[in-house]
Amino acid sequence: MSSGKILWVDDEIQLLKPHMLFLEKKNYEVVPCTNGADAVESVNEEQFDIVFLDENMPGLSGLETLSQIKEKHPNLPVIMITKSEEEYIMEEAIGSKIADYLIKPVNPNQILLSLKKNLDIGRLVSEKTTSNYQQEFRKISLDLAMVNTYQDWIDLYKKLVHWEIQLESISDPGMTEILESQKEEANSQFYKFIKKNYRDWFHGGDAPVLSHTLFKEVIAPKLKKDKGTLLVVIDNLRYDQLRVLEPVINEYYKPTEEIAYYSILPSATQYARNALFSGLTPLEMEKKYPQYWKNDTDEGGKNLYEGEFLSENLKRLGMNISHEYYKITAVSQGKELASNLAKIKGNDLTVVVYNFVDMLSHSRTEMDMIKELASDDKAYRSLTLSWFRNSPLLEIIQNAQKMGLNLIITTDHGTINTSRPSKVVGDKNISSNLRYKTGKSLSYNEKEVYEVKDPKDIFLPSLHLSSSFIFAKEDFFFAYPNNYNHYVKYYKNTYQHGGISLEEMIIPCISYEAK
Repeated sequence: MSSGKILWVDDEIQLLKPHMLFLEKKNYEVVPCTNGADAVESVNEEQFDIVFLDENMPGLSGLETLSQIKEKHPNLPVIMITKSEEEYIMEEAIGSKIADYLIKPVNPNQILLSLKKNLDIGRLVSEKTTSNYQQEFRKISLDLAMVNTYQDWIDLYKKLVHWEIQLESISDPGMTEILESQKEEANSQFYKFIKKNYRDWFHGGDAPVLSHTLFKEVIAPKLKKDKGTLLVVIDNLRYDQLRVLEPVINEYYKPTEEIAYYSILPSATQYARNALFSGLTPLEMEKKYPQYWKNDTDEGGKNLYEGEFLSENLKRLGMNISHEYYKITAVSQGKELASNLAKIKGNDLTVVVYNFVDMLSHSRTEMDMIKELASDDKAYRSLTLSWFRNSPLLEIIQNAQKMGLNLIITTDHGTINTSRPSKVVGDKNISSNLRYKTGKSLSYNEKEVYEVKDPKDIFLPSLHLSSSFIFAKEDFFFAYPNNYNHYVKYYKNTYQHGGISLEEMIIPCISYEAK
């Protein structure tokens, strides 16, 4: 079986006979060609895997031949070979999307390396990735048995995210299944860790950065009066989603610090994002700012006063800085801010809350088309990247870079694909979230939840004197016994948040400076 079919175009092709014989011994099929016109005709009539193209030929030049080949065969790899090292030739060739660029005289090993880079890269990367993960698998398994601190869990989760993204580029379902089983085991162990340690984080125990301490401990120290900062909070963004956005962001900004912090429970917008901006726990918000705080069963929006919470937080921290807050929930709002970003130039801090990813996860629950487009975590990441590349948010970041603003990107919580129902019963005032419940007379399976009988113990407000909270573990979601089968079918394999999982609770905050 041939390793690949090559069209080699050079007006002095007879001098390259030794090179062609070398490649043929390596099992490549080489078709010689002496001019650009014949080359264009050949690629239109035959199927080639790659083209070697001499830049300096009489008649149709190498660049002209390249242009005509790419016009009809844009995905055919072309390797340009030239005597010239002039910059404009390189720029034109690279601009025309060549696969590689070699300077004469070339030796056979250079040619072979270029072929392997362009023809065998998928197979080689797949084999290397699989081999590396196989070596890492045992280490992750050992880590799972040993992990016992919040930083250990951050390190382990980052490792799992890394391999999840690495393995998605190879076609080895066996490796992916092994990783999925490791993620499931990790979430099972993480639930036990949270159940054992979460309360202590609020009562003097060694605690990670949490939603209500993030601003004071991480964001505030980076704010300067002589240097504007854009703080972007992308609602409901998981670590793996930010990882696939990073290459786009890094075209404009250089990361200077990355931390992972923990969303408070419930890992839901109403609690976690209000805590982020206020610098307070939900219980403290209810006591200090009853005019801004709303409980689960209260009427009206639950995140309408984030700007006010931020202003009060800055006052308590003694930070006399100019700031503005924007919430983007529609494309038109994003475009308007992107177009008028210059008006924030005088601000020390500009906060932009961007709600698209949260809307995407909810749309996925309600719309079959979105459910198909984001059928699993890999597709969910891909859809997030596609949105970001074409979003006003990217334009906002690009304009911020031109203005020389510093950038901080974070989120309030993540989300998990839920697949297992857990029955729950409560009175008519029970909260509606599928990953946590609060209310009176809750009945549930104790093995599938983290129960908090006294919400004040973890600094949550109570709806009633006898109200408690329960949080779903791993990939469970709460379902009511009445109309159970319909409920389960509707919500199974949907993205939810509010409970206990690595995906929901361990979330990123990254600082950047403009390139």
